Amino acid sequence: MNVDIAAPARHFTVRLSATPRGARLARRLTAEQLDTWGWPYDTEGNETAVLLVAELAANAVRHGRVRGRDFRLRLTLFPDGPALRIEVTDSRTDRHPPAPGALAAASPEAESGRGLLLVEALAGHWGTTCGDPYTKTVWCEVVLG
Repeated sequence: MNVDIAAPARHFTVRLSATPRGARLARRLTAEQLDTWGWPYDTEGNETAVLLVAELAANAVRHGRVRGRDFRLRLTLFPDGPALRIEVTDSRTDRHPPAPGALAAASPEAESGRGLLLVEALAGHWGTTCGDPYTKTVWCEVVLG
């Protein structure tokens, strides 16, 4: 009897300082982890995932920072697809991004305000969850194939 058992999901989690340095490290660790999982640095899947992490980590540092608290990056690779779920958790439960599909276009003169528009354009799905009263998680999913 030949039984096809699906490969388990792979996980990577790290806590980083809620600083620009922590956001840079999140990007680098994502690229390295995806390379380890079989998506080399110069592949479209790796580059897209790194861009998504860059936007979510930058938002955690800029809008989700609470003095003395870190943010958490969690990557989950699902073999079907293959799909990557990116989660960035911060400590600012009082500040939430607009809902998916409700983002306003940034003014051409604005120096910021385009990060979640990029996330919405590149990710298959994205959103925000609050798992406890102390944190919120902004997540997105992207097919790497």
